[in-house]
Amino acid sequence: MIETASKVRPLSQAIAWRTRQTAPVVFTNGVFDLIHRGHVELLEAARREGGSLIVAVNSDASVRLLEKGPERPINSEGARARVVAGFAAVDCVLLFDGTTPLDVIQSLSPDVLVKGADYTREAIVGADWIEARGGRVVRVPVVAGFSTTSILERFRASS
Repeated sequence: MIETASKVRPLSQAIAWRTRQTAPVVFTNGVFDLIHRGHVELLEAARREGGSLIVAVNSDASVRLLEKGPERPINSEGARARVVAGFAAVDCVLLFDGTTPLDVIQSLSPDVLVKGADYTREAIVGADWIEARGGRVVRVPVVAGFSTTSILERFRASS
């Protein structure tokens, strides 16, 4: 059994790992704060698009820059990365600090970029870069009612 914590890598190790992959490499990213069904379906759908899946998780500093709210992230970056690494669909996890993962995408050169369909094609960071290199951009249907924001709103309303 693979120790899933070993899937969490700094960017330099993720780049080295990426160079050893022969099947198409898929990339997605997100905060992944409170894991829910929507996350699971996104990760499984992303994995079906290629031979391996890299997930870039926003660092705590990055989440604060995104202005998700003063209480966010709820879970630390290390905890969020470790939970994402626990999914069988995921092969490599790394943290990133920016407001967008463009530098990470360009460093890893994935073959496929996957985001939820709540993002328009034009709003997907790195889409033009991926397609210019012959790669694909895939938008995965969103599971209605499942987002960390909506879960927190329901929790607050019931308190």
